[in-house]
This record gives sequence, C-alpha cells and structure tokens, in this order.
Amino acid sequence: MDGRADNKSGLSVLDRPNSYIGKTVPRPNLDRLMQGRGQYVSDMALPRMAHAVFLRSPYAHARILSIDATAAKAMPGVIAVVTGAELAKVITPWVGVLSHLKGLKSAPQHAIAVDRACWQGEAVAAIIATSRALAEDAAEAVSVDYEELVPVTDMRTALDPDTPVIHSVLGDNLAFERNLDAGAVDQAFKDSDEVVEAEFVFGRHTGVTLEPRAVLADWNPGDERLTVYLGTQAPHMVQNIAALHLGLDEAQVRVVCKDVGGSFGIKVHIYADEMATMALSKLLRRPIKFVADRVESFNTDIHARDHICKARIGVGRDGTINAFEIDDMTAIGPYSMYPRTSAIEANQVVNLVGGPYTTQNYRARTRVVFQNKNVTCQYRGVGHPIACSITEGLVDLAAQRIGMDPVDIRRRNLIRDDAYPCGSPSGLKFEALSHHASLDKLIAMMNYDALRAEQVELRKKGIYRGIGIASFIEVTNPSAAFYGVGGARISSQDGVAVRLDATGRVICQTSITEQGQGSESLTAQIVGSVLGVSMERVRVILGDTDNTPYGGGTWASRGAGIGGEAALQAAKVLRKNVLDVASAILQAKPDDLDIVNNAVVDIADGQPRIELHELARIVYFRPDTLPPGIQPELMATRHFVPRDYPFAFTNGVQASWLEVDPQTGFIKLLRHWVVEDCGTIINPQLVDEQIRGGVVQGLGAALYEHCIYDERGQLTNANMADYLVPMAGEMPDIDVGHIVSPTQDGELGAKGAGEAGTAAAAAVVANAVNDALSPFNVTITEIPLTPKVILTALGRI
Repeated sequence: MDGRADNKSGLSVLDRPNSYIGKTVPRPNLDRLMQGRGQYVSDMALPRMAHAVFLRSPYAHARILSIDATAAKAMPGVIAVVTGAELAKVITPWVGVLSHLKGLKSAPQHAIAVDRACWQGEAVAAIIATSRALAEDAAEAVSVDYEELVPVTDMRTALDPDTPVIHSVLGDNLAFERNLDAGAVDQAFKDSDEVVEAEFVFGRHTGVTLEPRAVLADWNPGDERLTVYLGTQAPHMVQNIAALHLGLDEAQVRVVCKDVGGSFGIKVHIYADEMATMALSKLLRRPIKFVADRVESFNTDIHARDHICKARIGVGRDGTINAFEIDDMTAIGPYSMYPRTSAIEANQVVNLVGGPYTTQNYRARTRVVFQNKNVTCQYRGVGHPIACSITEGLVDLAAQRIGMDPVDIRRRNLIRDDAYPCGSPSGLKFEALSHHASLDKLIAMMNYDALRAEQVELRKKGIYRGIGIASFIEVTNPSAAFYGVGGARISSQDGVAVRLDATGRVICQTSITEQGQGSESLTAQIVGSVLGVSMERVRVILGDTDNTPYGGGTWASRGAGIGGEAALQAAKVLRKNVLDVASAILQAKPDDLDIVNNAVVDIADGQPRIELHELARIVYFRPDTLPPGIQPELMATRHFVPRDYPFAFTNGVQASWLEVDPQTGFIKLLRHWVVEDCGTIINPQLVDEQIRGGVVQGLGAALYEHCIYDERGQLTNANMADYLVPMAGEMPDIDVGHIVSPTQDGELGAKGAGEAGTAAAAAVVANAVNDALSPFNVTITEIPLTPKVILTALGRI
C-alpha cells in the first residue's frame, strides 16, 4: 500500500517495534467494567431531575378521542402530563425516507402520537413526576378514550384492495418497491437442466440488549443549551437531528454517550420516546430521564427480519449455477424508521442474494409494506442473514436435486480468489475476497469427510445428524453511498485527534463509539503502535460531541476500517511532528530517529535520545530553548472516508454440525465453525469474540427468537419468559479461523467483523437441519426452526 513504510527504517506502520496491531491485549476499560464501575445513563442523577413515563396504546390501531389527566395531575409528585398535541408545539415530526431509494414513502411521525396510535406500544401521553414510581402510579390514573380501528397485521394481504390503508394520505400500504433484472434471466432458466423453487419465511425478531434504552435530557435555560446523555452508537447523528426538530442550532446540543450495555444496531436509531424526552426537558426547563423497562423494549425497540420470499435457482447437471430469482416481501411498522429508514434491509436483500457466486443472471423484486406492528429497521446483519439463507438454501436444494455434494457445488460456482476486482449483477463492487481459500480452510478445520462418514454410521442407528455450509459476503466500511446520497444527515467519515500531553502521555479523541465491541482498545492499539508508546499511556476519549471530532460513530462494521484508519493517519502526523521537534532539540535528521517505548531513539543503534515526557516539557514549558523558527505542534487531527470503493466487502464461510430428534423436533447444536476474512486484524481475541457473539445471535434467530403477534396486532410474548433467547448451555463450541485479504482503501487494511457471525449462522443451521432430515424427504424453509415447525414438516402434528 502507498505510504505504508515510514522513514528510512523501511518498516510498515503495521510492523513497527512494540506494535500492538495483530496482538491480543486486554481492553483498557476491562477492569473498570468488571468491577462494576461503569457509568450508564440509568445510573445518573442530576439536580431537579424528573422522570418520564409514557402511557402507551393498548391497541394496534386506534383513534385517540380524548385524554383526561385531571386525576393524574393531582397525584403526589406529578409535575406534568403532556399529550402529543402539546408536545408538537416544541418538536416537529419527521419522515423516514431516503431519496436514493426511489419511491420510498412514509407518513410524518410525532414524538408522541397525535390523533391516532398506529401500533400497540406507541406513546399517547407522557407523565412526568419526581420519581419513576410516582410517574407510573399517575399513568394508571390517566383516562384515554379510544376508537379502535381495524389493524393491518398480515403482509400477504396488506396490498389487497379491501385491506384498510393505514395512512390515507399515502394512498396504499406500499412503502417501497424495487425491481432488478440483470443478465438474461429467462434464457438462463430455460437453459438450466434443473430449476428449484422454494418459499422462505423469516420470523420477526429483535435484539435483546443487556441494558435497555435510556436517555437523560438536560435543558439549561441559562445558556439555552441541551445536553443529552444517551446510550447511542451515533452521537453526532443524534445531535444533528435533535437540533433540527427542536428548532436549535447544532452547537446548542451536546450528546454524551457513556458506557453502553450492548446495542447490535438497536441503539443507532432515533426513537420517538427519546426525542420526546428531549422535548420535555426543553418544555419543562429541567432534566428529564426516561429508562425503558423490558416490556417497553420489546414493544418499541426496533424489530427486524419479517420476510417472506419466493425464490428459485437454475442449475446445470454439472452443478453450474445459471440464474437466481427472488420475489421478496417484508412488513415493517406503520412508519419508516427515521433517519435510516425501514427499507434498507429489503434493499440489502436484493443487493446481496447470489453475492458469492459467479452467475450474472439475476432478477429480484422486493416490496416493503406498512402494518400495525412495531417499527422495523437495522439490526445486526441488516439483510445479510435473509439473503444468505435464501442463496445458500437454494444452493443446497440444487445440489440435492442433481446429486452433488454441497461443498462441490460451491467450489464450482464461487468467485475465484484471483478474479478481483469484479462486480455482482446488483451492482456491488468487490475488491479482494477469498471464498475458495476460506472454504478450503473450513473443510480442513471441521474434517468434513470424517463427519460425512460418521453421519452415515449414525443414521444406521436412528440418529439423525446434519451438516450445513454457507458462504457469505458482508458489507462493511460504508461510504456516503449508504445514507449520504439519500439526504440523511449521517456522517460516513470519522475523525480522530491525537495530542501529546505535558507528561508524555497521548490523548486520543475519536468519533467512533463503544458498546462492548472494543472500539477503545483498537483505537489505543493503533495509536500506540504508530507512535511507539505503550498502550497504557494512551487515553481514548469517545462518545461526546463536545470533545470528539465529527464522525459517524460505530455501526455497519465500520469502527476499525474507518475510525481505525483515521486514528492511524492522525498518529502518523503526530509522530512526524514529534520527530521534527526532536530533530531540532537533538540536532539530528528526522529520518535518523524513531519513537520506541515512549522515547525518541536512534534508528541506527536503538539507543534512547530523549524521553517523550521530556520533549513535551520543553515544548510546553520551555519553548524559548528551541531553535529559531520552530513552531512545535504536538497535536494532529485527521478524518477518513473510503473513496475507492463504496463499501469494503468481507467474506467467509460457516458450517454447523447438529442433531435433530424426529420424535420431539428438538435440535441439539454440536459444533459450529467460522472462517472469516476481515482484512487486517487489530486484536484477534476481540475479532473472534465479535464473530462468536454474532453467531450466537444468528443461532437465536434460527432456533428461538420470534416476536409473535396475533391477528389484532398484539405482541403476545413481550417478556423474557416467552421470548426465547439463546442460553450459554444450548450453544455449541464455535471454532473461528481467518484468511487475511487487506483492503487497499487506506493503509490499515482493516475491514469490519462485527456482523460476519450473524450473516450466515441461520443459513447453516437451516441447511444442517434439512441435511439431517433428508432421509424423511422433507425440506423446511422457515425460521425459527422450532420443534413445532419440524414436527409439522414431518407430519407428526
């Protein structure tokens, strides 16, 4: 890569002495969090702080006829009861659309419902009191007169002429439609020896974060400034949007993100109740705090993955894949989520189906429809699990139809590792991927042939085990092509400022954020490596719009690839500045000097010449001793955004080994393997644990997690007893391996890794279940794969 070698040592910035890049080191924040010293929004208390509780609609669709809060206002500790109409005088509504998603439409959404509630759980009033308990008591005294309306709850009939239109101003319940036709699809299917068709059904589910959403908004009338303490992935996005809808300048809003107990995309959105809390603080001129309880989380945290997709694949008898075709439908809520929209997931499905394979014949349609359920939006993987399950499910079905091993059909059709750069029929640009190397490594890791032999012997004993395999691609490091081109005020670049303080320590301010994935650690590792300072002497500041450069935050697996590259570039500039000052002090050439172990050293013999703390002392307190003309600058700021490619694609392959009991329908997960190529690996342990965590969430979607609504739009399992999440005892050992193909768009070479585990986990489990049940001649293309689903397919219930 250009610029990877520094001074005449010839060393890459990734291979410098005492480099931390590529090494497993403890997280800088580990001890603090393990000791219970983390600070979360729910821990915070401010003078005069009041608590907000939201009264939420019990109906999926209802007209609000009247709200009587007389009794509630008279109760002890109650400060105010605010309706949607009253709050609308303080905060304007929003519409979740992006201009590059042609035809996407949505109705204006208010912070608190005005006139109509459009899903069970939408807020219709806010009760503010001196404590949460008093606010909850008062909420029970608020009387709301509703006129229940017919809800739209079935995506299959959402566009029928006799189905009610949720928003009459929109004309119908179609939020978005996209059609794609690439290559010669009809001819390709005509030329195929076999055409395999299936309908894939994906159950709606959500991300269950350890810490529920929480916000503390503090309007200061004295300086007319709003400080928002919020567990968010994108502080600058929140700052911009809060200012826009509260009628403020951006400089009047400060967003502070302290410790966050998990996110997975759940906390990258703008939620109505969080915006309402900000508006309430401005209206009442005091700090207001809202913390969602678990029932509220299930009813208001975004949902995802609610899809039905008819799909087909055309293949030759030799296993050549000739064409893919899909007809996808997904049901969102009554509104498109703001500002990222609820159409991105469906758009991703269209983009990603068939991604790892060479065929250029591809036809797709997706339709996104409104319904009276909770809103849907981006959750870990964003379309990847659906696209991967469709693609890999079809590939397995095709292999079965023509009698070919699932590994062999993939080897025949995966894009060659030496074929890059290249593109997909949906217009994706691939820089450098490693499908074949990844598959070869996976087969070796799992000892594939031995497992197949074991499978045959076990079937003779009535034990049904299956192997599932799935290749995948993953979108990471998104540029402005993701949101900016559509008009969203979501930054695609990230910034990092680094400075040497007076004690020789390094202060690093970054616009990426931390929700548990290790952003603080990777930033410190990169900066410490480039500057030649020990990690414990690097302090990372993140999550504060007043104290970090402007940037996008952490989402779409972009923290290392974009924020990390910005850190590398800023550290390189600071390193040059330090060596320039040192050369003046030492009367040496900058190219003859390096920084190693917190000191400037001679490259020739490695001997220390001046400690960084001494250099800083001279610059800050005795600049008069420096040679004339020297203006030392011990600080540097750099921003980075990908330019050569709109996205940095990663790739990988997963496999599952499991057992199905045909009498009970229960599945036992025995082993799971992942080989992933995320480019340069900063911290191997963090990457592997990100992948394992993603796999677990994917397994949850495949087997357990499902937001179950009845025909009236009531969420029937909004609690941790009925909404099943994967438990540690149910999970298999997850073996992780890597291939390394660095991106050339930047010096660091890092791609993302946060969503790779989720991308293919459901697909491999589904394929493994079908493989296990192949003696029964059944095929299941529905998730979650509950015992009921399996026994129904077997004809046992």
